[in-house]
Amino acid sequence: MRTPTSHKTIVQKAGIFLFTTALLVFTASLFFTSFRLDQNAVQTAINNDYHWQFIEPELKPLEGQEYGNVFSFMSAYNAAMYQAQTAVKNDVEGKLGLTTNDGEYWNKVLQDYAVKSSRFAVAKASAGGLLPGNLWLFFALSFGMGILGAFLYILPKLRELPGIKNNGIFHSKLHNRGWLGIALGTWLIAFYILLYFYPEYLVSWTILADPVSKALNGGPASQWFLYGFLYTIAILVMGVRMMIKYRHNPYQLFRTASVMFFQTAFAFLIPQVMQALNMPAHDLKNIWPLDYSFFYEYRLNELINNGTLGLVMLFWGIALIIIGVPLFTFFFGKRWYCSWVCGCGGLAETLGDPFRQLSDKRLKAWKIERYLIHGVLVFAVVMTALVLYTYFSGSSRVLFLDSYTVRGWYGFAIGSIFAGVVGTGFYPLMGNRVWCRFGCPLAAYLGIVQRFRSRFRITVNGGQCISCGNCSTYCEMGIDVRHYAQRGQDVVRASCVGCGICAAVCPRGVLRLENASADVAQRTEQLRVILIKDGKAVLAD
Repeated sequence: MRTPTSHKTIVQKAGIFLFTTALLVFTASLFFTSFRLDQNAVQTAINNDYHWQFIEPELKPLEGQEYGNVFSFMSAYNAAMYQAQTAVKNDVEGKLGLTTNDGEYWNKVLQDYAVKSSRFAVAKASAGGLLPGNLWLFFALSFGMGILGAFLYILPKLRELPGIKNNGIFHSKLHNRGWLGIALGTWLIAFYILLYFYPEYLVSWTILADPVSKALNGGPASQWFLYGFLYTIAILVMGVRMMIKYRHNPYQLFRTASVMFFQTAFAFLIPQVMQALNMPAHDLKNIWPLDYSFFYEYRLNELINNGTLGLVMLFWGIALIIIGVPLFTFFFGKRWYCSWVCGCGGLAETLGDPFRQLSDKRLKAWKIERYLIHGVLVFAVVMTALVLYTYFSGSSRVLFLDSYTVRGWYGFAIGSIFAGVVGTGFYPLMGNRVWCRFGCPLAAYLGIVQRFRSRFRITVNGGQCISCGNCSTYCEMGIDVRHYAQRGQDVVRASCVGCGICAAVCPRGVLRLENASADVAQRTEQLRVILIKDGKAVLAD
C-alpha cells in the first residue's frame, strides 16, 4: 500500500520530469525554425531608398536559400549587410566626396544601429518551418507542460504541516551553488544577454508567444512581450509556491498576492490593452529612477501628444516621485513598493525565494552595497538632469558630457547588465536580491527616506532570542538580523525591504514588523535607553 508521503514523492518526481522536459523543448525550439529571406521586411526595416540601392545587390545571393536555424541565417544576413555598409561608405566618400568631418557624412552612411534594429524584424518575417507550422503543439509542450510540471511539484506541499522547513537548505545542488545552480544561472545569464543585445536569436520563442500577444494587443509578439509573458508566468506559478510555503503567515499571503496582482494587471495586461487601443502603453506602477527612461524626450512627447490621458499619466508619474514615495515610505517603509508592488521585487520574492539564503552577510558586502547603490542613484540623477537639459534647451552638450552618450552608458551598464544579466541571472549564485540590494536607484531613494523619516521598523524582543540564526540565514538583503536580535536592538536599516521572512522563520517570536503609531509608542516605552549608574542598570527618564 502506497503511503501519502511516497505518493507525494512520485507526483513531485513526475512534476520535475515534465518541467525539465518542457525546459529542454523550449530551449531546443530555437533550432526548430527555418529561415528564407524576406526582402520586403529588410526594405521596411531600413526605410531608406539611398541605402536600399546598395543593400539589394548584396542580398541577391540569399534569395531562395533556406537556412536550417537562426544562427546560420543571421550569419549570412550580417555578412551581406556588412558588405552593403562598406559599399555605402565607399560611395559617400567617392562619388559624393564627403568625409567624416562633413555633417552630411553620417546622415548618408548606413549606420550600425540601423542594421542592428533591422535584424529582429527581418528574422521574424523570414521564419518558417517546423515550429511555426506546429505552433500550438510546441506551445503545449513548452509553456503548458512546464506550468503543469511546476504545479505537480508545488501542490503536494499542501499535505505537509504549515511552517517553514529548513531541511537540507545548504546541501541542495540547486540552491547552494551546486552544479544545478550554476547551470541555471548560466542559462539565465545567456537568456538576458540574448534578450537585451541579440533578440533576433530569440525569434522562435517570440513566435511561441504570438497567440497570446495577438489575443491581448492584436499584434505579433516582440522580445519585450515575450519577456513580460515569461516574467508574469514565473511570478504567478512561483507565487503559488510562496503562498503554500508561508500559508501560516497572513502577512506573507498578503504581500505575495499583492505582487502577483500588480505584475499581472499593471505591468502586463493593462499595457497590452492600452497598446491595442493606441494609447501610451506604460507600466503605471513603475517609478523613476527605476524607470530611468521616464524623462526621455520620446516618452515625454508621447505622453504630451496623447491628450488628457497622456498628461494624466505624466502627472501621475511625477506625483509618485515627489509625493508618493516619501508619503508611503513614511507610513509603511520601503516594503510598500519593494515587497508589495515592484515587479523586480516580485520576481525576487517568488522565483528567487529558494536562493534567498545565498545573500552575503559580511560587513565587507554591506560597505560595498552602500557605495554601489547610492552611486547608481547619483548616476541616474545626473543622467536625468542631462536628458531634461537637452529636452528643454535642444543642446546635448553640458561641459564635457554629452547627454546621449551618458544615457547610452546608463542603459547598457545599469539598465541591461546590472538590472538584467546580473540582477536575475545571479539568483543561483548571489541570492535573489542582487539588483535590489546593490543596484536599484529607486531602492536607494526609498531606503534614504526609510532610514531617517519612516515609522516602519522591525522590533526585537531580545530576551527571547536563542541565537539560532534563522533570521540572518533567510534575510535576502544581507542583513545580519541575529546581531540585532541578540542585543535587543530594533532593525532600522535603509536596505530592509520589509519582507518579514525573518519574523516568519523565528521559532521564538522575537521579531515583529511594526509601523502603526500605537506599536511604535509601545516599543519606545518598552525599549527606553538603559543607563549605567554606579554599576547598576536603571531606566532613563
